This record gives sequence, C-alpha cells and structure tokens, in this order.
Amino acid sequence: MILGFLAEGGTDFVSGAALSDKLGLSRTAVWKHVETLRRLGYEIEAQPARGYRLLQVPDRLTSLELSPLLMTRELGRTVHHYETLPSTNAKAFELAHEGALHGEVVVAEAQTAGKGRRGRTWVSPKGKNLALSVVLRPEIAPARAPELTLLAAVALADALEGAGTSPTIKWPNDVQLGGRKVAGILTELSADTERVHFVVLGLGVNLNAEPADFPDDVRPLATSVLEARQQKVPRALFTSALLSRLEDWLDTWQASGFEPVRQAWKRRSTLLGHQVLVRADAKELRGVAADLDDSGALLVRVDGRLERVLAGDVEQLRPR
Repeated sequence: MILGFLAEGGTDFVSGAALSDKLGLSRTAVWKHVETLRRLGYEIEAQPARGYRLLQVPDRLTSLELSPLLMTRELGRTVHHYETLPSTNAKAFELAHEGALHGEVVVAEAQTAGKGRRGRTWVSPKGKNLALSVVLRPEIAPARAPELTLLAAVALADALEGAGTSPTIKWPNDVQLGGRKVAGILTELSADTERVHFVVLGLGVNLNAEPADFPDDVRPLATSVLEARQQKVPRALFTSALLSRLEDWLDTWQASGFEPVRQAWKRRSTLLGHQVLVRADAKELRGVAADLDDSGALLVRVDGRLERVLAGDVEQLRPR
C-alpha cells in the first residue's frame, strides 16, 4: 500500500505523517516498510519535513509493480509471478483448472518453452520482454472463441501504439512493426460442445529484446519495441496499459458483439486487398485477401470465388 501512495504522489513528496494516517501505522513502521522496498530495488528518496518520494522502480512484473499502475476492474488484480516458467499458458491452464477466477494473470520474467502457433516455441529472455497469460471465463459457445484472438491482437496494437510505435496486424495472431513480428497471441480453451469453461489468452511481446537475443533464423523476421523506437520500455507500465486496453475491448465485445472488434482489426490489417499465399494442412492457396468475415475467418478471393480460411500461415506476396 505504501508503494501505491508513493506512486500516486508522482514526483512530489508524500509526508511520513500522511502515510502514517492513511495506513494506520506508526512513523517507525512506515520507515521500516520503506526500507523493505529499498532492499527490493525501489529507489526512494527521504527528506526531513518533506517525507518520501519514489524515484525509480525495479524493472519487474510482480503485483508490487503492477498493482499501483492498474486501471482495470478485474484483469491483473491477481498476479501469479514467476522468475522462470517453461510456459505461462501451461501454468495459467493449470491454475484455471484449479479454479482461478476471471482476470487472473500469470507472468514470468523469463519463459523457456512458451507455446506458439502450430507447435512453435516462443522463448523470452529474462527481464526483457513480456510473457503473460490471462484466465478468462466468458459465457460463450466454443465457436466464438477465435474472436478472442483477434480481440487480443487489437488490444495489443492499441497498447503498442500508446508506447510510441506504429503497429499492424497480420492474420490471425501476429502483431508487427515495420513488417516484422513484435508480438504473438495463443488462445487455448477448456470447453464442452455447448459452452466454454475458460479461456487462457497468452500474450508474448518483444519489448526490450536486442537483435542478439533472437536466434539467427528468427532475427530477420522479428523485432522489438526497443529496436523500433530506440528507447527502453517500462515493462510494468506497458503491461498495465495492455491489460486496460484488453479489458476495454472485452467490455465492448460483451456489449456489442464481434463487429466493433472486426472493424478495428480491419483498420490495422496489412493483408486486406493484397495478394497472399496461405499454407494450411499441406495445402497452398493463392489469392487476394478480401475481408474478415463475421466469425473472424479470412476470406480469400481465388479465381472469382471466396475461400474461407480458418487457420494457416499467411504470407503477403509482392507484386510481380
């Protein structure tokens, strides 16, 4: 709680007396809490007769860093933080089976075997990027679950734009900067034939990764916010903004359905109107990406007819 009050104070000092009154603690107890925060890496200035001022926070993603920044009602209000996990999605899925509530978040400082689409791995080096999974419990039929992937892509793009970049979305779940992947989404669910029990929405964002952090085969295809804007990203601040945008879009989706998400996705799309090559299940499809239908499928015009693509890898082709 002391950290929250100091964060609210911004660049101003917060008096020890005010902290003591607000928290119902003695001045000595307030000082001991401040010393504990300092040992955890928080830089806190103290001046007689003026109080305390928060100068710098450690670049970590525990609830201590996130809670004072959150503007959400539910998302991120419970944070399960780990130094290292093989996969935040796998841990969130486990917690959801054990009863984790809507909005609970799993975050890891490092991810060693994160799951990407089609069996690929998403690795995140320690303390540089964002590897986060959130448990959602929407009351929907399983057929609507793919809408959440596209919703998350829009929320991610909004957060990245707020961080000073110009993101675009590549169907179905890649967010790009300058044509290179900066973020990905993996949606997994537990459901029966009629309803979804829960959804785990995995979000991986390259925030402060440098080119040397990417494997040789990935380096030409991937980028980070640091590389794009030549300035480090405060990870807790970005995470808070992302959860806020995600909750905003979930509210819109619940109130108005998929159409507002669909239109926002189309505005961010790099594919619509362009020649594409779709690879799925050992088949290839060449045509023009024409539209996104009302369920989130990509419509590709091939020889005058529209083909509905539900899954696959899509490559934008250069004009001959």
